[in-house]
Amino acid sequence: MTTGQDRIAALKAAARERILILDGSWGVMIQRRGLAEADFRGERFADSKVQLKGDNDILCLTRPDIIADLHDQYFAAGADISETNTFSATSIAQADYALQGAVRDINLEGARLARAAADRWSAKTPQKPRFVAGSIGPLNRMLSMSSDVNDPGARLVTFDQVYDAYREQVLALHQGGVDLFLIETITDTLNCKAAIKAILDLQDEGYEPLPIWISGTITDRSGRTLSGQTVEAFWNSVRHARPFAVGLNCALGAELMRPHIAELARIADTLVAAYPNAGLPNAMGEYDEGPDETACMLEEWAKSGIVNILGGCCGTTPDHIRHVADAVRGLQPRQLPERAPAMRLAGLEAFELA
Repeated sequence: MTTGQDRIAALKAAARERILILDGSWGVMIQRRGLAEADFRGERFADSKVQLKGDNDILCLTRPDIIADLHDQYFAAGADISETNTFSATSIAQADYALQGAVRDINLEGARLARAAADRWSAKTPQKPRFVAGSIGPLNRMLSMSSDVNDPGARLVTFDQVYDAYREQVLALHQGGVDLFLIETITDTLNCKAAIKAILDLQDEGYEPLPIWISGTITDRSGRTLSGQTVEAFWNSVRHARPFAVGLNCALGAELMRPHIAELARIADTLVAAYPNAGLPNAMGEYDEGPDETACMLEEWAKSGIVNILGGCCGTTPDHIRHVADAVRGLQPRQLPERAPAMRLAGLEAFELA
């Protein structure tokens, strides 16, 4: 049995050798199951007074068979890394379903299911070890933006409340056996900073340090996050965490995301990761971009030397991931740039003083 530090060393070694592959969308695959309310309730939550259908994270407890199968599907498709099914598993997000009390169990079981799948596949193919990323998604409450158009200072949560919510999540993920933390789909950098602090505080308390992967979201053609930052400003805001990887996911398809990934590749002195949607949604909210189309665009990114990790977000399936993995197999990962020392600051824009 390998230790956590053995797996981290193997992860870093693999990243030096090849472009790593992340899994794809969980939402679209769960939707395809056509689950009923009873699947989300199970026995434990049978008496819930709130409708639970749509709370995909609770399936870690009520339908672990489905979650385990999805990990297997993505690993079989060629993924090196699979995320835990814990995207919204914080007390703040789960309050919508009155399930704050189940948060720790969701994260523990989500991590354990992913860990078991990764270990099974690593045993099958020792030359291609598999890894688990603890998924830490955005909140439905923001620290950087007002909740009241008439009161710029209004907030629905405090920094301490956001920190406490993320701390509960990251502690359970750590105890469940994840290999790294993935703070993803970041719309609000201040929320992200609360998650980073929660992770770093665990290290200060003696828990084994785990790599951090930070993935922001450019919400539209403006090239900014929802809280208003450019890509470079976003990087300057989080680089103090010395992340294992930084990148972008969601909101955009590969075609529109490319210039922003290229910018990160130019400025970030760490691995660059990208997992775009399968294009933009159609009028029915569905994604039409086929696996070969997605793979063709991401192959060009790899050949251009701007990525170290690739995967898929909304609308992508195991077939998308299989095509991407096949397309970039044998291509060299991006080389980290050497940047001259400078004071680099950020608000909504980046500021550099050489």
